[in-house]
Amino acid sequence: MSKPNISADFPYKSHYVDIYGSKMHYIKEGEGDPILFLHGIPVSSYVWRNIIPHLAGLGTCIAPDLIGFGKSDKPDIEYTMTDHIKYIDQFIETLKLDKIIIVMHGWGSIIGFDYAMRHPEKCKGLVFYEAYLRPINADDISLPYQEQILSWQEQDSVTDLIMNGMHFVDKVLPQSVMRQLSEKELSYYRDPFKTKGSGKPIFQYLNELPNSENKNAVSKIIANYSKKLTESKLPKLMLYSVPGFITTIATAVWARDRLPHLEIVEIGEELHYAQESNPALMGETISVWLQGVERD
Repeated sequence: MSKPNISADFPYKSHYVDIYGSKMHYIKEGEGDPILFLHGIPVSSYVWRNIIPHLAGLGTCIAPDLIGFGKSDKPDIEYTMTDHIKYIDQFIETLKLDKIIIVMHGWGSIIGFDYAMRHPEKCKGLVFYEAYLRPINADDISLPYQEQILSWQEQDSVTDLIMNGMHFVDKVLPQSVMRQLSEKELSYYRDPFKTKGSGKPIFQYLNELPNSENKNAVSKIIANYSKKLTESKLPKLMLYSVPGFITTIATAVWARDRLPHLEIVEIGEELHYAQESNPALMGETISVWLQGVERD
């Protein structure tokens, strides 16, 4: 059963903007300085549906679908992290966003942190949940996350994964949320992968996952912005759940000890998607913090 504050509905008007010849989809609600929401994988802007109502009175909430995800186009590109960064950079430039609060989750945190550390003058604050804060080490991989990675490695053939992204959604999302998603909610997450071949962005994501060896391209991006975060004067809000997937207690301690201008808040029991299980607590926590940032 869904909790009373959790709705499966997605009542937002669709907007599209041309980025490098492809349409990127986004939703937009509210007025004022931009609050930019960056989702992880394999989800879309839909994951923020119950968070936005808590923040729309404090700014213009803008939640894009990463290229290849949600209702955004699926061009013939590799979908590397560098591609995602390039498309979001251009998205921000095209919409002329400034004084941005970036709210980020999972894979989207790499895009958001990288942007903020290259363009701190464009940002007003950073909110992150289940984020990639630093290069991976053994302490950063929780037991639930280890188990999920093992299940990914046992996936059907690469061709099957690329051709059928819905299979990945059906396997991963129920393992990542501590409540049972409704059929309506799952259908929103499956829809972008109904077309054959649409799982290519997921396959590339699995190829690029950082590991404790920290030698791949994504790990280098994380290492670069992680060092800058320890010197960043931007206000920061770190949200975490217990037991979590990516954010272990060791990561929270690291952040507390090394990141300036940081507030850390626990937002309940969850694995990877508090947006789905505790959206009111998550939204209210961000709202209170953001009002404090506005006053400072």
